[in-house]
Amino acid sequence: MWAENDLCPEKLQSCAEPTDGKVYRMYHGTSREAATEILINGFKPSANGMLGRGVYLSRDLNKASRYPLELPEHLRFVIRVNVHVGRVKRIDFQGHPLQKTWHDHGYDTAWCPPNCGMVPSGLEEDCVWDPSRIKVIDVIQPRQSLAQQFPGFAFMNSLWAEDDLGPEVPCLESWSQPIDGKVYIMYHGTSREAAAKIIINGFKLSAGGMLGRGVYLSRDLNKASRYPLVLPENLRVVLKVRVKVGKVKKIDHQGHLMQKTWHDHGYDTAWCPPNCGMVPSGLEEDCVWDPSRIQVIDIIQPRKTPGLFHQ
Repeated sequence: MWAENDLCPEKLQSCAEPTDGKVYRMYHGTSREAATEILINGFKPSANGMLGRGVYLSRDLNKASRYPLELPEHLRFVIRVNVHVGRVKRIDFQGHPLQKTWHDHGYDTAWCPPNCGMVPSGLEEDCVWDPSRIKVIDVIQPRQSLAQQFPGFAFMNSLWAEDDLGPEVPCLESWSQPIDGKVYIMYHGTSREAAAKIIINGFKLSAGGMLGRGVYLSRDLNKASRYPLVLPENLRVVLKVRVKVGKVKKIDHQGHLMQKTWHDHGYDTAWCPPNCGMVPSGLEEDCVWDPSRIQVIDIIQPRKTPGLFHQ
């Protein structure tokens, strides 16, 4: 039932009109509490607004990062999503005949182009009628500004930025030993509620385990999708992450001298190869000491399972 996301979103410039039926990358600015609620229960359409009922988004990260307007910037969060726009209606002036009734005329998304007089900031806005067209990718948090780090100096520096790890990192075959200092795709199986907390607050080290303290991951999606073992499959989700492994120690048998003390010897990641006798399933496992080495990049859920993260 488990498979990677097969959407290919386009990062269309906000000044360009979206094409019917395409999938686009968009953003939604909100608070920490609301972001957690959205990650657990999905988006809920607003009862009303400039474009009527719907979920308000923007392809402009700068615009999304301004919301909620009443919150200071360091308390805002931006949810990054993929959107199946369906049939799109351009609404480009106040008092447009379909300004709040576009969905009644068979449209799925309303689009306000930048500098059309609809939005005070002059930035682009989208309104999506059906929340199931929206799939959460991850959450972007404000970076601490240089001005905050160095009081008394003036800096022109946006708090908001996309991830800076570069292009997609290929997933290393689980039987291959990770190379020190590289970045790899890995997976972490968890519950919906725990996934939402991890995305908002980051991973927390487990108090113990087969490899001692750390964050347990696997480069084998099949293995990650089995966890938590106590939950039925339709209630699990898998977080897809990038990991800077640092210095790696291979732990390939029970009773290894460094089985639970590898970090004390200067290693950042412990790796159990498949079929080494460490894991009952015979599948590969990794344990990462420092959660800051891990970046969530996607959420995978069982196919044909209704739930929180819409496909």
